[in-house]
Amino acid sequence: MAKLTFVGGIHPYDGKDLSKDKPIKEVLPKGDLVYPLSQHIGAPATAIVKKGDKVLVGQKIAEATGFVSAPIYATVSGTVKAVEPRRVVTGDNVMSIVVENDGAYEEVEWPAVKPFEELTREEKIDMIKEAGIVGMGGAGFPTFIKLSPKEPEKIEYVIVNCAECEPYLTSDYRKMMEEPEKLIGGLKVSLSLFENARGILAVEDNKPDCVELLKKLTKDEPKITVKALKTKYPQGSERHLIYATTGRAINSSQLPADAGCVVNNVDTVIAIYNAVMEGKPLMYRIVTVTGDAIANPRNFKVRIGTNYNELIEEAGGFKQQPEKIVSGGPMMGFGIFDLNVPTTKTSSALLCMTKDEVAAMQPSACINCGKCVEVCPGRVVPSKLADYAENYNEEAFVKNNGMECCECGCCSYVCPAKRPLTQVIKSMRKMQLAKKKK
Repeated sequence: MAKLTFVGGIHPYDGKDLSKDKPIKEVLPKGDLVYPLSQHIGAPATAIVKKGDKVLVGQKIAEATGFVSAPIYATVSGTVKAVEPRRVVTGDNVMSIVVENDGAYEEVEWPAVKPFEELTREEKIDMIKEAGIVGMGGAGFPTFIKLSPKEPEKIEYVIVNCAECEPYLTSDYRKMMEEPEKLIGGLKVSLSLFENARGILAVEDNKPDCVELLKKLTKDEPKITVKALKTKYPQGSERHLIYATTGRAINSSQLPADAGCVVNNVDTVIAIYNAVMEGKPLMYRIVTVTGDAIANPRNFKVRIGTNYNELIEEAGGFKQQPEKIVSGGPMMGFGIFDLNVPTTKTSSALLCMTKDEVAAMQPSACINCGKCVEVCPGRVVPSKLADYAENYNEEAFVKNNGMECCECGCCSYVCPAKRPLTQVIKSMRKMQLAKKKK
């Protein structure tokens, strides 16, 4: 039987053995908590607290501004020290709420939760919206919007992205193994919003224990299927996940809903469960701290706003000073120069490497080998698109389907000439998307 997959892709060293067998450890922050008001796609949240205010765990401290936005909640109890610009992982200074942690972790009085069977569709979506849930796989798109398509009756599949194809990352794997009931519960909440939908738990086959566990727990759930996917990067890309699990194809100008699908990642689905079934907002996320420079790689349950330096300390510090630190995975993450930044809703991993192999590369001229074309899951010609981008030939870039690039990094990975193909294509795509917005 052919394995569920897509055309193209690569098989990089996955590095998951460093942290996959270590249970999630909860981290209690020691220093100040910093909550950037932009932790999602769309309009920044607006602070509703001021310097000197006392806050509790679970208290709303910033409310959504506009339709595409999300509120933010305190994850510790303490005193607001400031509402001021603070540096975030991208290097930008972003308006943030700074809370001095009192170490008491005193919580708000949680409201009584209405029985699930009595909730209307609108009430469930409003609970997800009010909880501040966004796509926690990295995109940060407000989840309630994904769950509110114009024609909900046309949604046929609700897919949970359990692939975790990015090398080194194991946070989703540990979540699936340690909280599978919440994952399935969150999927059932999502399915209740779409009367014609079936659920798919899409897991790469390098996690056979996960596949077996989820199949066992869903054997009596007629609307939920566990599908084992071929282990290959970027299997977890939204477009390619939809194709692998349903056979339906979408392009860059379409949304998953156009193919009758809704896709969310593991942490997001569990956050949906917490919001609707327990009445709790998004306050935590799982972060993988790993790499050959880390003394004790593992996954941490992190209160949003915790400083990255504290996570390094919890992981035993550096056994060797890293040459490269990446926020996220090695394929789609980005290098950072300062660890004095907070974790946010979209923080997935901190990868610390003893060698910066990319910086040591010396790009040369394209040798027309075609390897980038072979591995490209978007079925474009990366070498040509990079040429157009480098020469600012916008018309040729768009005409040759440059916008179909998913920025996965496969082409840069296999290029024998070490050309930074993904980077230059990504820059041109950003320019084109900015023009469209105008």
